[in-house]
Amino acid sequence: MPKRILITGSSGLVGSEAVSYFDERGWHVYGIDNNLRSDFFGAEGDTSWILERLAQTARHFSHFEKDIRDREAVSQIVDQVRPHLILHAAAQPSHDLAGTRPFDDFEVNAVGTLNLLEAVRQTCPEAPFVLMSTNKVYGDAPNDLELLELETRWDYARPDDKHGISEQCRIDASLHSLFGVSKAAADLMVQEYGRYFGLPTLCLRCGCITGSRHSGVELHGFLSYLTRAIRQGRKYRIYGYKGKQVRDNIHPFDICTLIEAFYDRPQTAAVYNLGGGRENSVSILEAIAILEERLGRKLQWEYVDQARRGDHICYISDLRRLRADYPNWQLTHSLDDIFIELTENSSEPQ
Repeated sequence: MPKRILITGSSGLVGSEAVSYFDERGWHVYGIDNNLRSDFFGAEGDTSWILERLAQTARHFSHFEKDIRDREAVSQIVDQVRPHLILHAAAQPSHDLAGTRPFDDFEVNAVGTLNLLEAVRQTCPEAPFVLMSTNKVYGDAPNDLELLELETRWDYARPDDKHGISEQCRIDASLHSLFGVSKAAADLMVQEYGRYFGLPTLCLRCGCITGSRHSGVELHGFLSYLTRAIRQGRKYRIYGYKGKQVRDNIHPFDICTLIEAFYDRPQTAAVYNLGGGRENSVSILEAIAILEERLGRKLQWEYVDQARRGDHICYISDLRRLRADYPNWQLTHSLDDIFIELTENSSEPQ
């Protein structure tokens, strides 16, 4: 009998990559997704094109068009599927949008996570549970590190900080955005179901995840939306920090390989910062220059002096703890690979 994985947010960037990844490896994949992203972000956030592609290409994929906030529906699906592995990737992903729709944000991110955790505890507590968390659980605490302003980016001033932000970064006494708070609640709940009930759980505190399957919008999806803006001649807004703010980027395929490694060797209440690390880091100004050259077009942009509230100035994920625990895991997609995919291999409707 094939192994079974249940993926929430299965039409999203990570979720859809995971559908393909595990389907290709002989798993039976069950997805939960009701395209709430289109409600959050409008037509440009619509992921129905991804679902259509998955339905055509995946060999062992079953889709449930259900809302993660529907406790009874979630419980019924978990009881029906009895998964061997759970990937919880469904979320309201924008800290800007959370401020205008706080109930939707908290109910999707926090309550939806609790619905799924409790269903798993009642039905298949031995199945590893993976939450796609976020580096926004740290709020703006990473901004406390001493920074150095370079020509095209901010960077850490102290040599001790060169590896980036570790899991020891505090999560309190900082400005999170409501999104950061709802995801922190989910993150802590997943950890608690590990420690209190003994479930094998993993929180992956990710930053910028990107690839050609990303339905990027201005409020979410940095490189995806920037690529679209250049390609379509849209005006792009840079919010604060002189456009030198830095993010490390990871391709969802590399997240899937880590999830499979965790399935093979699960832990209880594990937490890792996950990103592309220093080698995959890029500032907005640097990304614009790279994409303009690749696409042969200039970006029309304007500068907004006011930065987004709680935004990170320089965020690079410290991967040392993760690599120590899973030494066979490695990044397979370089930053160059990601830019090539975004500019040449995008399957997103234009």
